Amino acid sequence: MSKTTDNLISFLAGAAAGAILGILYAPDKGTNTRERLTYKLEKYKQKLEDLLEEIMDEEAEPVLSNARSEGERVIQDAREKAEKLLGDVDELIGQIKDKK
Repeated sequence: MSKTTDNLISFLAGAAAGAILGILYAPDKGTNTRERLTYKLEKYKQKLEDLLEEIMDEEAEPVLSNARSEGERVIQDAREKAEKLLGDVDELIGQIKDKK
């Protein structure tokens, strides 16, 4: 689970960065670019929130062994990273909306 979660978080972060850079360098009006960027960031934000919800659901199950305890630690780390990404996405959305 830890490798899958880390891979998913890495993929989402890379996809968000790629989408942002792609949109910023696209030859379009600034307002259209900001609107598309806001839309895509909100989509990624929703995916991160869904991932956090999934992680939280897994944490609700009781701890059965040392391996399970280690898994819980990894899940907590992934949750913290996802929450930081959510904060970064919210900040970017706010900055984009301020420029409109």
